[in-house]
Amino acid sequence: MQNIKIFDTTLRDGEQSPGFSMNTAEKIQVARALDRLKVDVIEAGFPITSPDDFEAVRKISEVVEYAEVCALCRVTEKDIQTAFESVKNAKKPKIHTFIATSPIHREFKLKKSKEEILEMAVNGVKLAKSLVPQVVFSPEDGFRTEKEYLHQVIEAVIEAGADVINIPDTVGYATPDEFRKVIEDLYLEIILPFNQKNQTEVIISTHCQNDLGMATANSLAGILGGAREIQCTINGIGERAGNASLEEVVMAIKTRKDFYNFKTNINTKEIYPISKLITAITGVPVQPNKAIVGANAFAHESGIHQDGVLKNPETYEIMKAEDIGLGKNKLVLGKHSGRHAIKIRLGELGYDLNENDLEKFYTEFKTLADKKKEVFDQDLHLLVSQQEGSFFQEKYILENVEISCGTKNKAQSKLELKVLNQKNEYEIILENEVGDGPVDACYGAINNIIQIKNKLLEYSVNAVTSGIDAQATVNVRVEINDKIYTSSSSDTDIVVASCKAYLGIMNQV
Repeated sequence: MQNIKIFDTTLRDGEQSPGFSMNTAEKIQVARALDRLKVDVIEAGFPITSPDDFEAVRKISEVVEYAEVCALCRVTEKDIQTAFESVKNAKKPKIHTFIATSPIHREFKLKKSKEEILEMAVNGVKLAKSLVPQVVFSPEDGFRTEKEYLHQVIEAVIEAGADVINIPDTVGYATPDEFRKVIEDLYLEIILPFNQKNQTEVIISTHCQNDLGMATANSLAGILGGAREIQCTINGIGERAGNASLEEVVMAIKTRKDFYNFKTNINTKEIYPISKLITAITGVPVQPNKAIVGANAFAHESGIHQDGVLKNPETYEIMKAEDIGLGKNKLVLGKHSGRHAIKIRLGELGYDLNENDLEKFYTEFKTLADKKKEVFDQDLHLLVSQQEGSFFQEKYILENVEISCGTKNKAQSKLELKVLNQKNEYEIILENEVGDGPVDACYGAINNIIQIKNKLLEYSVNAVTSGIDAQATVNVRVEINDKIYTSSSSDTDIVVASCKAYLGIMNQV
């Protein structure tokens, strides 16, 4: 059974899409989770785009233990040198360089001839190969590139040293049959003869966008055509309609191994935890009917379905919830539970906390357990995702909030903030405000204290666990100085969660 490598681009293609941006601490948190997931490659960012992106890639390179760490760059010297500087400290550094090759990109975007693009591609690959052991080359919009020219470019760059040839369906235009044919022709006519002649192992990778909803299908068609790597993202996030979804391609390969006859290195029990982590960080929930990780993916309401599942789960479930790290949502711990029991359960859920982190987690757990009668696995996932990756000191911390509201009066908030002063000491600031509702009153009080002009673009609340005392996740999106920030927080009290999510954005700023 041949292995399919999983190249995760959540932190590059996923993060660069509107509404999904992450700060450096959050990117490191995701990178560590991807390492636990056992992806083969983490595309950590596009370092030339900004100093922040460069710094994030550099820091990720220093903490990742298992995966190759890859930086994206154009085929220009400055891009490639910057990419190298960002990943040079990684245990397994990698550079992914690209240039567009399709007629529409050549004419309207690059305004360059075929010969010029070919020369730039070859020179870029040669430079990248002189800096790192592994180089990926992508002919952007490769699917819409003429076959003859695409093969000419690919043949030239593998002669120049490219180890992986990534074929992107950049605009999600392909159908599975067409995409498989493009990959198959490239493999049989260029890659296989080159490998046989030079005793090498150049492989083909796929990068499929989801504009027509076929990214997963096209990626799977690609491996049938000869590709041995799939580029994808957690929850399928990415530009426009997103990318091939990691959880979908991985579980399709695992569940239908009788058909595909492939395997991956992915630790599938980490799929659900990292899906929830991305949701918590970006504040963008997945749709309930999303394959694999949606809230309804393992839920049954129809009486016929319930009867069948009770008699034999395989009547309506082709996968086990446990296989993706989703427990059976049963009570596992409570306010009387000790540290050892918590550590054991966290281990079963895939988390290995050191003594320091366990102590912090235990404090948060006890606070939650005092509020809730039942503590579920989802609660634990949520607590870990909120705690992991706190690499910066918060300037604003919610100390207390009290609300008075009713049908005949405007809501009134009494809010206390701990604010870090210039002496690096916290001081308590009290503010009262009225508003159209409790959240509006709280946000008004916070604005009075912090004095950061902003515009609230989006506010949403989602229950993430079961029961009337369930934790709710509040997601907020705010515009400040023409830049959009997102944050989320969870609590059994919606007002408290709302304040913490809003303050999360102010702390980012």
